[in-house]
Amino acid sequence: MKEQSLFHKVTIGIIVLWLLLFALIPNIIMFVVSFMEYDSSSFVKAVFTLDNYKQFFSDNYFKIFINSFKIAAIATLLCLFIGYPFAYILARSKSRYKGLLALLVVIPYWTSALIRTYAIFYMLSANGLINTILIKIGIIDAPLKLLYTEGAVIFGFVYTLLPFMILPLYATIEKFDFKYIEAAQDLGASKIRTFYHIILPLTSPGIIAGVVLVFLPALGLFYIPNLLGGKTMMVSNIIQEQFITSVIQNWPLGSAASVLITVVMGLMIWAYYKSSKSFQTKVL
Repeated sequence: MKEQSLFHKVTIGIIVLWLLLFALIPNIIMFVVSFMEYDSSSFVKAVFTLDNYKQFFSDNYFKIFINSFKIAAIATLLCLFIGYPFAYILARSKSRYKGLLALLVVIPYWTSALIRTYAIFYMLSANGLINTILIKIGIIDAPLKLLYTEGAVIFGFVYTLLPFMILPLYATIEKFDFKYIEAAQDLGASKIRTFYHIILPLTSPGIIAGVVLVFLPALGLFYIPNLLGGKTMMVSNIIQEQFITSVIQNWPLGSAASVLITVVMGLMIWAYYKSSKSFQTKVL
């Protein structure tokens, strides 16, 4: 018993130390740096300022912020519209290959996400797979501009993040008691009313979890807009540029952008927690 207690303490201690060193302390440093001035020689000057945050309310950065939320929201909705029917059919399937089908959702993650994004790049390029097939079968005469568009970025997000929508939905729908549907049909409810009043509310925890798991990464992934979007700029690209690729590496500005994204993510996680708690209370 004492050995088990010691093991728990050591395990929890390691986890707490890990979170302190690689999560809490870096975020505190980032938060502090976001209120400092930029210096060309040392990157950061220990002078308090709010200019880094004020810049994000200027026209250029504000448009990028709005555009980031728009792209992430469209990608999330598409993942929901594609993932919900897929998860529902998979959860209701009585096939002996049900486990294999669920595994196929996860298999793409056995390959690097960057490699899969380069595969999309090849598919959408002027000489890529899609344009080549369309030209050969005579539908188009010249290559379509599929790459370096917002549509390409959204397609990349949907392809990459769709499993994050399917898996929580599948876990929720699989636990769903389908006797409720039979009862509703016996009482004369139409399929639309049954879905709206029974299936949708009782599977809402999976929907909320999937939305959070797709929307938040879509705001933070920078390599997909970089490779597929070209001039399509998102907040994640600003952060990357200010820390890595820009000639003027403005660390305070990049830190301010990171803090704003972190606040948005924190608010969404808090909303998810509150909505889940509210749902559990109603059910009980």
